[in-house]
Amino acid sequence: MDRPVEDFSLIETLRYEPKTGFVRLRLHLARLQRSARRLGFQAPQNVLGKLEHAVAGANAPLRVRLTLDREGQTKVMTAPFTPLPPDTVWRVRIAATRLSSADKLLRVKTTRRAVYEAARAEYRPDEADEVLLLNEKDEVCEGTITSVFLEDGPGALRTPPISSGLLAGVLRTELICQRKARVGRIRLDELKDRTLYIGNSLRGLIRAQLIWN
Repeated sequence: MDRPVEDFSLIETLRYEPKTGFVRLRLHLARLQRSARRLGFQAPQNVLGKLEHAVAGANAPLRVRLTLDREGQTKVMTAPFTPLPPDTVWRVRIAATRLSSADKLLRVKTTRRAVYEAARAEYRPDEADEVLLLNEKDEVCEGTITSVFLEDGPGALRTPPISSGLLAGVLRTELICQRKARVGRIRLDELKDRTLYIGNSLRGLIRAQLIWN
């Protein structure tokens, strides 16, 4: 990384299902280890064992939050999680807050979330389920908690490149690897006449309705 390391921790937010275990576990752990190496954090120890201990005896879906600090210390917290119905549509709006494509820390999931919190605070919960952010070039980047996917032909999706200034989301990575999504820049005006989706590893892919300000 080309900037000083600030006081933050790495985060992975996983979904646990009693019958199938952790969703996309391999991708989450790979991202955590890759991020730790890039930032010079100590390697986490026995992460899988701590995760399994945290969900022992669970008989309902859980939201599992794993954090790693620079000394290699991990913490695991769990909370009940209710999956979204398949026909869910989230209302999304565009934030005035902008991301910087030059900020490489945006590519890593951390507790450094001030810019996302500022964007989310622009709208009340009853005005938007999610808020999308652009960069300084007016390119669509991501939501405050989701990756962005635009319909790009039959059965195909397009998602912005990391170089636009956004997180390498786990769901995003999976869809790219499965060739269900390709990487390509997205202009704001393209959102007017194409089907929009947002999503993350916890909630999956969600249909979105953009509400123009």
